[in-house]
Amino acid sequence: MSLGKHGFHELMRAALCAAIVAGAAPAALAGRSGAAPLDLGATAADATQTVSIILKLRRADELDAFIAATVDPDSPLYHRFLTTEQFRAAFAPSRNDIRRVTDFLAANGIVVNEVYPNGLIIKATGTASQFTQAFQAIMHDYRDGDGRAFRRPAHGHKVPRDLDDVILYVAGLNTQSSQFRPHSTQAKAKAAALGEAQPAVVLPAGNNTATGVPGSFTTGDVANMYGVNPLYAKGVTGKGKTIGIATLANFYPSDAYTYWSAIGLNVSPTRITQVHVDGGGDLSAKAGSGETTLDVQQSGGLAPDAKMVVYDAPNTEAGFIDVFYKAVADNTVDTLSVSWGSPEILNYEIPGVSTESLGVMVAYHQVFAEAAAQGISTFASAGDDGAYDTNSVAPYPAFSKILTVDSPAADPYVVAAGGTTIAGDIQRKYGVVHVPTEQVWGWDYFNDYLIANYGSDYKDYYFSVGGGGGVSVFWPQPDYQKNTRGMRRSEPNQVWTYTDPTTGVQSYLYTVPANVKGRNLPDISLNSDPYTGYLVYSTADGGWIAGYGGTSFASPQLNGIFALISQAKSSRLGLLHPMLYRGRGEGWRRQSQPGTVDITAGDNWFYSGVAGYEPGAGLGVINAAALAQAIR
Repeated sequence: MSLGKHGFHELMRAALCAAIVAGAAPAALAGRSGAAPLDLGATAADATQTVSIILKLRRADELDAFIAATVDPDSPLYHRFLTTEQFRAAFAPSRNDIRRVTDFLAANGIVVNEVYPNGLIIKATGTASQFTQAFQAIMHDYRDGDGRAFRRPAHGHKVPRDLDDVILYVAGLNTQSSQFRPHSTQAKAKAAALGEAQPAVVLPAGNNTATGVPGSFTTGDVANMYGVNPLYAKGVTGKGKTIGIATLANFYPSDAYTYWSAIGLNVSPTRITQVHVDGGGDLSAKAGSGETTLDVQQSGGLAPDAKMVVYDAPNTEAGFIDVFYKAVADNTVDTLSVSWGSPEILNYEIPGVSTESLGVMVAYHQVFAEAAAQGISTFASAGDDGAYDTNSVAPYPAFSKILTVDSPAADPYVVAAGGTTIAGDIQRKYGVVHVPTEQVWGWDYFNDYLIANYGSDYKDYYFSVGGGGGVSVFWPQPDYQKNTRGMRRSEPNQVWTYTDPTTGVQSYLYTVPANVKGRNLPDISLNSDPYTGYLVYSTADGGWIAGYGGTSFASPQLNGIFALISQAKSSRLGLLHPMLYRGRGEGWRRQSQPGTVDITAGDNWFYSGVAGYEPGAGLGVINAAALAQAIR
């Protein structure tokens, strides 16, 4: 795979330009927590913190070409993936360049704690005054709308000119927590608000691993729906493979064993290894413990004999970067999934709203490129706000409704996992809502029911819950999507505004570039609708929960399924997109059994299911056994 003419250097230049065009927002504009952070003034000069200094790849265009060769069946490099040491020698900064950075830090009194094995991250600790001196980062203390204290540069940071060729970004100067959200949702909240019944918990009966009951589906049901059983029949259970989970919350491993036992799976009691990155994430329902729990249960349930490594980090800017770099640098996992993210547009430096920069997305891209070069297949949830990903930004509806995609799912080296609703009858308080066929997940299919039984005021009650998808305005369309039927460009008239709820004054934030030929997502999808969703066992959330869904299920499920396929092919699989897209546009061999099933119904509030690709369900859902057969 290649980004074509848009390599890393071009993307970095585009990032710098795009950051300038963002409109200025009012100082009191609410951020992700729902209220504007309160500036408490300059940080104490001797206050310490630890940062992650992300270094730039070398020979990035050659890395793109190498990755493409590793997944080309006609190349002598096919599936000849790199070790971490080989990757570092070929593509990471030289030891001399790293020494330049560490010498610079030492000269400013900043202590180097660690250099990651891949040579792309330096962990370092210093004081506010030292970081101000080194990176012109004038640190201020803040308190967010939930009363949590944090600090960040009042006006960003700058890399010294003589190190600009080595340093990409300094993460961790901003210590704000809860910057990223899990992509899971439950039916019970909306049902309770309407006085409707909660989904009932139904466990498998007898020797079954499946329930056959929508809302109480298990991984056994996923195997039934998506062609996994033929792999099990051949003895493919994930043995010899290791599944990786990247997450921003800690969890109780006992919950996973309880779930697997309840659905009749006999698994190794020592299969899970936990790695707490940067001290690890919080262990609470509010922090998202249930999110990590479902990731482990779903991926591990589909590949019951695979080992598992769960990397958890704090929900901060540095935490989200470090968790990927640590997992990929360790290079012990064969597949890796993440169910957290944030709207891509928040990376465009909009004062008062965004707390990241475009450099963060490039930082993600570097590590996902390394993963592909090492043969690790990576999956990310595409989001649960349909085509309107900014609806996850509090305090909605003070922001206008614009079409956006989620990061890091939008990265071209990541398989973006979208959502569907499976066919069936959904029992509601006043009757049945019939879903005639598996369709793109978007809760507007409840509109007729809501209007008939609650009145027109409820028409958009479920807006905009559904499978994430759309067009990136940052990542150009990758070669594997070229000539694929159904590719879209970014839509016109997408103006992001904020209306102050107290004064009614509307402020302009940003105009999303129109007609951009960008990366389309999702790539593939699985059932994610809570009303046709799943069981989860979570101690932090009180035990068994039914009616759980979101694309947070699709990404770990794909993680587990492709761990099976990796075992079946006796190899890591690396970048999956060329095979999934049947190689159109790059001369890849066309497969007679591509293993994807088109979804031609439903919508995610904007993109409708049609023949061919669409940014609702992507290429469609999968048939795992057919996919395994399609890979040579």
